[in-house]
Amino acid sequence: MGCNICIVGAGLAGSECALQLAGRGYAVTLFEMRPAVATPVHRSALCAELVCSNSLKSTKPASAAGMLKQELQALGSYVYEVALRCAVPAGGALAVNREDFAAGVTQLVCDHPGISLVRQEVTDVAALLEAYDAVVLATGPLTSNALAASLQRFTGADYLAFFDAAAPIVMADSLDREKVFRQSRYEEGQGDYLNAPFSKEEYQAFIEALLDAQRVIAKDFESKDLFQACQPIEEIARSGFDAPRFGPLKPVGLTDPRTGRRPWAALQLRAEDAYEQSYNLVGFQTNLTFPEQQRVFRLIPGLEQAEFARYGVMHRNTFIDAPRLLDASLRLTSAEAAAYRAPLFVAGQLSGTEGYVEAIRSGLHAALGVQAFCQGVAAPQLPVECAFGALVAYATNPETLNYQPSHVNFGILPPLDPPVRNKQQRYALYAERGQAALRAYCEQLRDAGLLAGEAHA
Repeated sequence: MGCNICIVGAGLAGSECALQLAGRGYAVTLFEMRPAVATPVHRSALCAELVCSNSLKSTKPASAAGMLKQELQALGSYVYEVALRCAVPAGGALAVNREDFAAGVTQLVCDHPGISLVRQEVTDVAALLEAYDAVVLATGPLTSNALAASLQRFTGADYLAFFDAAAPIVMADSLDREKVFRQSRYEEGQGDYLNAPFSKEEYQAFIEALLDAQRVIAKDFESKDLFQACQPIEEIARSGFDAPRFGPLKPVGLTDPRTGRRPWAALQLRAEDAYEQSYNLVGFQTNLTFPEQQRVFRLIPGLEQAEFARYGVMHRNTFIDAPRLLDASLRLTSAEAAAYRAPLFVAGQLSGTEGYVEAIRSGLHAALGVQAFCQGVAAPQLPVECAFGALVAYATNPETLNYQPSHVNFGILPPLDPPVRNKQQRYALYAERGQAALRAYCEQLRDAGLLAGEAHA
């Protein structure tokens, strides 16, 4: 076919994107800087090396992660098939032998006649856009400094982040509405925030647990510079026992309807999605381990049974401000990018999403966007009822402020109409609705000539 395509980064997203496009007959040049340029966390030069956990999360159909895997199966993901072949026992989750998995993906990439794997660091995005018909950046959270500096020309300095300081998100239906109340500061009646009020004794118990909690041990590639703009809640508490009460937990302008008085302290929770199915713990960036976040933050009044859609994280994570920069195909929309004939797509964690399977799926989605461009057709709209469709809608919503990367979760899916209170039934209906939307989407891809066919053998 006529398009010569460049993909930068041979991680999960880049490898999937390259295999999809080469499988459709396009000539693909895949750049990977390892081993010529090392990263602080990779141990090999293999494609799709997993640097953290070896788990790709739940396989249960009635889970957001399970729904995402069904999308990969239906759309013929190469990398997901390798994961299935390299699976190790992990209960209801898909875990892989990481060495076999990376070796399997690398072999697929190296053996494909349509892919040229170039071991070289890319430092000039503009040069790629001039040399190729389409470019996909999939360089991950540890994008090299030189490439990030070049990318800033296309994103603007304010729209490219170099660390991830995200507060936890909890599901709305797991909050105790007898304790939390809706109110904005200094306003009467309904407000935009939920508030979890502390008594003096509750605040003291919470702070003591917070100060005693186990924190993540900083890795070599993390530095204090990453945290200057947004201090963890536990570090605020270390600066003074009452410091959180004058910061994220300040109670001013609030009245607890149970007492008619201002609480001793109060956590504010802000709706994370348009449907108010999940809430962000405002100002609660944290470096606590995930189990400790669950234990300590459930000491907050009203959050005793909190279900976490996302835990807080603080680490090196280069990503773009997707709501300001990406369209639904993951194509960069800035004026600087539009000045070039070749489109610039962004996939994987650099695009502002989290998770292994999400990265694979984003690489596949970017491949569909590139193919649609090369064929001169419009790609079908990804349904928001599908797991990845909901994630893309969330990540590219221009109304989203202070964007932080997210993985798929039920908190970003459109709510059922009518609502279903039983959680298991609700999740099963989400999955059923998502399957129907996925089938319709696949038919639309076939009609547009964009579906590669059934799952690859």
